[in-house]
Amino acid sequence: MPLASKYQTVGIFSRPRPSTLVEIVPELLAWLKQQGVEVIYDAETASALHPGDLGKTRQEVVQHAELLLVLGGDGTILAASREAAPRGIPVLPINLGGLGFLTSFTLEELYPALEEVLGGKAAVNERVLLHVQRSHNGENLAPQRVLNEAVMHKGTLARMIDLELHIDGSFVCRYRSDGLIVATPTGSTAYSLSAGGPIVHPAVESILITPICPHTLSDRPVVVPDISCIELRFSDQSDSVFLTLDGQIGVPLQSGDRVRITRAKERLKLIHPPNKTYFEILRNKLKWGEA
Repeated sequence: MPLASKYQTVGIFSRPRPSTLVEIVPELLAWLKQQGVEVIYDAETASALHPGDLGKTRQEVVQHAELLLVLGGDGTILAASREAAPRGIPVLPINLGGLGFLTSFTLEELYPALEEVLGGKAAVNERVLLHVQRSHNGENLAPQRVLNEAVMHKGTLARMIDLELHIDGSFVCRYRSDGLIVATPTGSTAYSLSAGGPIVHPAVESILITPICPHTLSDRPVVVPDISCIELRFSDQSDSVFLTLDGQIGVPLQSGDRVRITRAKERLKLIHPPNKTYFEILRNKLKWGEA
């Protein structure tokens, strides 16, 4: 018997080219059709169907979807967040990747999770995003949103860069390092963690600033309120400097560029398993307490 669905249209984003999609997608589409739900999917999802089906662009998917189902790993979630958050679309993540801090539902939990979500019983939490604004010669360029982090870092040469950090208009310090990570609490378990930053619960209203391999060992990670305005500058002597957003978008910086980072107005609505706490997920993913 079909469910009385809270959502009439479900969009699907998939991880590019996983072999498991061929086994998952046809059955999934048939199940959703049985529930009376319209489905719109991207080109990656279409690749698991017959050759003539090209799917939709991800922008087209989110324009019509009321719920977004993500089949993949954390990288797929990061891409999905940039599309879903501005439209307030809740995201149901199913882990087809590796570690998967954000994709906390397993493949075995796919259909039970869908039944809960379509029945209006989903547990949803909101994740903070960062608004990243780059300016060149005093002109603001197109802003970006990130769920995990924005990173200013060196290019291909093995040399340090000189960075200045300003918070709320006040000069904080000058770093000589391989770069600087500005992360959300969600991003605290990503690149920032690898660089020695702390793990911060997603409910803590904060922004993390973590230097990458600083020349001065007293340069340590800093946690500031998420109402702060963070500005990064690099000296004219530094060359081959890049801004990388969520590990997916890379922007070469030019002399005199400034990067301004604030909390975004939008938040990501992320559906999570009601029977799994944040600390249980951490414990399982990081193998805490295991020999």
